[in-house]
Amino acid sequence: MDFLLEGISSLDPLSAGMILIGLVLIFLAIKFQMEPALLLPIGFGAILVNLPNSGVIGVDDSGFVGIIQWLYEVGIEMSEAMPLLLFIGIGAMIDFGPLLSNPKLLFFGAAAQVGIFLTVILASWIGSVTGIIDFKDALSIGIIGAADGPTSILVAITSGTKYVGAITVVAYSYMALVPIIQPFAIKLVTTKRERMIPMPYSSNSVSKLTKILFPIVVTLVAGLIAPASIALVGFLMFGNLIKECGVLSSLSETASKVLSNLITLLLGITIAFNMKAEDFLTPVTLLIMSLGLFAFVFDTVGGVMFAKLLNLFLKKKINPMVGAAGISAFPMSARVVQKLGQEADPQNHLLMHAVGANVAGQIASVIAGGMILSFLA
Repeated sequence: MDFLLEGISSLDPLSAGMILIGLVLIFLAIKFQMEPALLLPIGFGAILVNLPNSGVIGVDDSGFVGIIQWLYEVGIEMSEAMPLLLFIGIGAMIDFGPLLSNPKLLFFGAAAQVGIFLTVILASWIGSVTGIIDFKDALSIGIIGAADGPTSILVAITSGTKYVGAITVVAYSYMALVPIIQPFAIKLVTTKRERMIPMPYSSNSVSKLTKILFPIVVTLVAGLIAPASIALVGFLMFGNLIKECGVLSSLSETASKVLSNLITLLLGITIAFNMKAEDFLTPVTLLIMSLGLFAFVFDTVGGVMFAKLLNLFLKKKINPMVGAAGISAFPMSARVVQKLGQEADPQNHLLMHAVGANVAGQIASVIAGGMILSFLA
């Protein structure tokens, strides 16, 4: 009978704490629908890897590798295949039409990445003072501000940081909290009069040829300017090209639904490999949570302040909130801007402008991720 109690007797307080965290993530995913496609498998994976003598990680006496460890080593650590394949699905979901009809919105996508680099500077300074994190950890933490889960995962894995699990959970948790974080940050740096600025939308038709050429041109430009970003940008744009070419509709649907859902499911439970108690339950996790929040807030503030700067020189004013939609959290950020715009003025419809800035943020976030990878190299 002793062997039946072996697991219970081997359960240490830290592992029990991680199992509790896994249950909390599952609860948040189901009850409050906080990024359920990823937080639920991450939470369940955290339970699996922290059960004593779990067969899902490690190598047994026969040489067989636990399934979660095998998925991590083959699908993420050795090839980075899972995050990159997910970008194909994301690209197949995105419509760059609102951005192409108003190309200047690209600048808002760039401005709203400022939180990434401010966070890297702050994290590096904290690391130099305390010694608890190094430069590669600071770069990996900063990319949380990309508001793009797959980019955060890929950069964290490539950097070799041991905080991949914490960075992933924090990144997706804050993405789910965008409807709470962004209104606070926007109202902090805008007045009601600024939030009331009207922006009539006139749809400029975008030709099919333009939509086909756009992903190709972006890939070429990104590859020449930031070569380290080419895997990120290339897979995203390849997915979009499948969607826009018009001759691969079944493949586009498969990429945006079946492939995306399957990879998200596997990626979530595989990332839990980095959520072992000894790596996750550390003071650094609390630091990562604080720095991640800093990155999200200053991404939003950066986009808003850039719009306010432009308004100093423009006769036709831009609603500063559109700049806040330049983060990559699509389409949540655009919806936040639309909601705040209508709170200030029920006749103010900012959604299409915000969507354009939002998809610009998708491009800017993966290029920023490529720049971080260049620093790592």
